[in-house]
Order: sequence, then structure tokens, then C-alpha cells
Amino acid sequence: MKLGRTSQAAGPGSTVAMKRWGYIALHAAVAAAFFFLLQRYALSASLESSLLWAVTFGGCAAGLAYMQSNRAP
Repeated sequence: MKLGRTSQAAGPGSTVAMKRWGYIALHAAVAAAFFFLLQRYALSASLESSLLWAVTFGGCAAGLAYMQSNRAP
């Protein structure tokens, strides 16, 4: 199987790298928003606790998205 241009490693400043970081940021933001709303309204937690869990799970989601974007096809 011949590899195309999209399967090559993204160099600095490439659009593939920018799409990857955008995907990571979106993944983190959606996870953080979901956990904030879950904690704050569904579980009636305090604002501080909700923000702490949102930041924690947002960071975990960013790490997971980063690992998934770096794996070989």
C-alpha cells in the first residue's frame, strides 16, 4: 500500500498540525463543559467543585485526544 501525503508526519507550521491542535482543544472544551454541567446541575455540586472537575477532565480529554492524534494509522 502506498502512503499518501496526508499520512506523512506533520511538519512545523503545517495545516495538518493546526487541525490536530484544534481537534485537541475542541475535545478538551467539550469534555470540560459536559462535566461542568453534569456536576453543577445534575449533581448540584458547588461552583468550585464543578470547575475543579471540569478542568481535571478537560485536561484528561486533551491528553487522550493528543495520544489518539499521534498514533500510527
